[in-house]
Amino acid sequence: MKTKYIIYTCLLAVTFSTACKKNLDLTQKGVYNTDNYFRNETDAVNTISGIYNLLEQEDYISHAETTFDVASDDYWRSGDHAEDEAIENLTYNASNAQVNFSWTYKYETVNRSTNAIINIPKITNITPAIKDRSMGEAYFFRAFGYWRLMVIYGDVPIISEEDYAKSNFNIPKSSIEEVRKQIEADLLKAIDLLPESYGAADFGRVSKGTALGLLTKLYMYWEKLPEAITTGEKLINNSKYALAATYSENFTRANKNSTELLMSVQGLQNVMSNDYTVYYIPRAWGGYGFSQPLKGLADEFELNDPRKAATLLSVGDKIDLGDGKGDTEFTSDLSSTGYSFRKYAVFFPAGSSEGNGVDHNYAVPLMRSSDIYLLVAEAKIRTQGAGAGDALINQVRRRASVLLPPVVNAGMKELIHERRVELAGEGERHQDLMRWDKKNLVDIAAIYNLAKSKAPVDQNKTVTFIRPKHYYYPIPQVEIDKSNGVLKQNPNY
Repeated sequence: MKTKYIIYTCLLAVTFSTACKKNLDLTQKGVYNTDNYFRNETDAVNTISGIYNLLEQEDYISHAETTFDVASDDYWRSGDHAEDEAIENLTYNASNAQVNFSWTYKYETVNRSTNAIINIPKITNITPAIKDRSMGEAYFFRAFGYWRLMVIYGDVPIISEEDYAKSNFNIPKSSIEEVRKQIEADLLKAIDLLPESYGAADFGRVSKGTALGLLTKLYMYWEKLPEAITTGEKLINNSKYALAATYSENFTRANKNSTELLMSVQGLQNVMSNDYTVYYIPRAWGGYGFSQPLKGLADEFELNDPRKAATLLSVGDKIDLGDGKGDTEFTSDLSSTGYSFRKYAVFFPAGSSEGNGVDHNYAVPLMRSSDIYLLVAEAKIRTQGAGAGDALINQVRRRASVLLPPVVNAGMKELIHERRVELAGEGERHQDLMRWDKKNLVDIAAIYNLAKSKAPVDQNKTVTFIRPKHYYYPIPQVEIDKSNGVLKQNPNY
């Protein structure tokens, strides 16, 4: 890293989320660094757009983040990536490619966010509202970068503004407690600065609700349950973050202005693809067919729960691929497990004037309000006893279907079930099980042994969970080597 960052800019087309797509032909307008770039409001907005642009990268959010959930009892990794197989079976080492990609992109988020935090306050030719919003976005994304680093690696280096000023980037790890405090501080600033909602031109930007949601998740992982309840209820009680009318609409192009989507990757046809779609749909339909659901997940859904049909494609199901051929049947040769994730299989409707085939004009959810409803329900159950979370769990269930019976006096068993079916395929299961295992609420090793015994032999799912080693992944060996001994490897690796 250098004190003066070279900044590349491009014209934004249609929405901010189209920024700097790698396959666009760009005309270089000049070479900028931090001394000559931050001049006006446009520069501030483009700087923040450069942070959002990272969400497009398949080795950052979409495929890479999904890979960190494939060890769970919901998935078989599928695909042909040896690094994914190692992560699924917990046989990875510090040289695993996904472990390395994840570290790099998350620190790039921290880097770009801190650059904005240092330099945007120096701009005078900017409206106060845009300045506040931009600073709030920068604080949120720095928190988000550290959040994912903390969840995946545990103790990680914190690079302060003072370190940037001194070009001091070879930093030893901070404790997980210190990292949590850093995330909390940034999120509290983001909550103060971000607007509650946006107009149509800015759908997809992070909001006050996004920061409240991530802070609630932080407090749950921190085991600060009363704080999680207080923070989460601020979101739940705000109609701007209400649950969508139906579950399935969270996974259609109509969701771009949904109140439930707290954070998302906004796609744009022929400009920015949704790699979730590319990786999840079968190869015969133009995807890669990775991360295939296991039968155990399909069996978890209750009778009359429409979330199953909205989440999974099962053999015999029909779907319109938008190719003008009408409904296509999901057949057994399309998946080794017999299932695929329907929630990411979005295609143009038949006869659409916009195109055919895979539809990228929708927003892939990264955080939804229902996640926060269920976290607050969990915190209430664990602090106040069985039944304390019933009202929130039932709100989520009623939204799914009035045919689902309400829970009564629900405890952790019911809460764990509800999170599994509501958030299936959204990257929560493995981390949920690990944080519950740490508090002896589940036995993750037994759960994974059962999943292994039920998986077909040809899927080669041999995961064995070892405590405490597998609670966190190793620091990439390449980063340890570059640090000349400053960075220390995580225990047991």
